[in-house]
Amino acid sequence: MVDPKETINIENVVASTGIGQELDLQTVAMDLEGADYDPEQFPGLVYRTQEPKSAALIFRSGKIVCTGAKSTDDVHEALYIVFDKLRDLQIPIEEDPEITVQNIVTSADLGKSLNLNAIAIGLGLENIEYEPEQFPGLVYRLDEPDVVALLFGSGKLVITGGKEPADAQAAVEVITDRLSDLGLLG
Repeated sequence: MVDPKETINIENVVASTGIGQELDLQTVAMDLEGADYDPEQFPGLVYRTQEPKSAALIFRSGKIVCTGAKSTDDVHEALYIVFDKLRDLQIPIEEDPEITVQNIVTSADLGKSLNLNAIAIGLGLENIEYEPEQFPGLVYRLDEPDVVALLFGSGKLVITGGKEPADAQAAVEVITDRLSDLGLLG
């Protein structure tokens, strides 16, 4: 049997930063090749990087949110590309703006199907949301690490809210331990 921790895969890393000044997004959109800016659809300018693949959402306030990266290294690399592109437009940006990882979304596979009804009862309703008519997964809020896990009948998991990759490892460990203790992992 494969260790579920071996199946952990980062699906998305979201990070934020700021350049400490307001931007005229209309001007930036005209000068920044490949930028998408439609303020009636979305208040920010969208700039996509290809290597690594990501989307930077640039707001008038100077805040930037980067999403779609597959690792924390990639999210940093993508933001450095954005900083350089903005510097090329004569926008002064400090050497090393602080980048904060807001959310890491990971997937994993427990390797066997799950009885979500039994799990909902076993784990207790205070940390669980399970309404199969509304959503096919069971929502499990963990305190340590502070993440939310979606468990599916297929045995697949989605873990969101982590700030570093180790949070997913810890969450998978907690979930497999709890389910094994309850006799619900095969």
